Amino acid sequence: MTTQTSQPPKLLLSATALRTWGARILQAVPDGALSFVAADDAVADPAACDATIAFMTREVTGSSSRDNPTPALRDFEIVLRRSPNLRWLHIHPAGAERPIYRELRARGVKVTTSSGATAITVAHSTLGAIISLTRRFPLLADAQRRHAWEQRLGERAPRDLGGQCAVVVGLGPIGRNLARLLKALGMTVVGVRRNPEPVDHCDRTIAYDRLHEALPRADWLILCCPASPLTRGIANAAAFDAMPAGAHFVNVARGEVAVERDVIAALESGKLAGAYLDVFEREPLDGASPLWDMPNVIASPHTASHSLGQPEAIFGIFLDNLERWRRGDKLRNDIDDLG
Repeated sequence: MTTQTSQPPKLLLSATALRTWGARILQAVPDGALSFVAADDAVADPAACDATIAFMTREVTGSSSRDNPTPALRDFEIVLRRSPNLRWLHIHPAGAERPIYRELRARGVKVTTSSGATAITVAHSTLGAIISLTRRFPLLADAQRRHAWEQRLGERAPRDLGGQCAVVVGLGPIGRNLARLLKALGMTVVGVRRNPEPVDHCDRTIAYDRLHEALPRADWLILCCPASPLTRGIANAAAFDAMPAGAHFVNVARGEVAVERDVIAALESGKLAGAYLDVFEREPLDGASPLWDMPNVIASPHTASHSLGQPEAIFGIFLDNLERWRRGDKLRNDIDDLG
């Protein structure tokens, strides 16, 4: 059960979010049951902010990375720290690794995520990359730029995806959606999660500490797990050495889940035939990184989840949680429930 103050709650959000969704938020609550605080105004006032709940939307984090917060994000965090009555923060990402979230939880603030809002788009991005790498589309695009007629015949012909084995690390909404899509292609799917309980569309499910057992037959190692003590650095030199020569690697999780220098070494040596990387240890990716120029790598700037429908999906989860908050019910995607 959530804990609320006796006064009607005040919602902290950006001025952009207020313009975009303010009227719809008010329609979802009884008259007078909610008011707003614009973070853009509150940051200029050194006094304490009286916000009770907060909604951190994408334009707040913008192009921020773990190591490179934007001014909008820094300002929003300043206001959160100046809000002694804050009881609940909802954030747009599926992951909650930023230090501010731990800080707020230590104060007794509930933090909920938008897990599930982007599961389909990330799964689609991953599926597209798997097909692209298998069918050698990056190499074909390079040949096209060079006006070179280079057919993929004989030993250069692509392998069929049917019958290949994908080891999917992380079976949240993204991993489960991806497992379903990969099974439709005739692939074998081994799921990796905290516990080995069976999951739909996975031929086998194992715990994180048994990942090494699945790697010798892993044609694809696909990371879509949260960053945690169990997963940080899970994709490393030892993991790649255990995989068959010519396997592929995908990371749509978090940069710190893979050891980037080991990824690069495995690609350069040919141990890995290719990779799709949407996240990196440091973002933006250094312009000097060899990953930019590898013809067998698809590097994207942390955009696997992006789509025109993403903001509305995230807003829908927030509205559902707002109603739960008003009723005193359990909130969706409370990160305290993840252990």
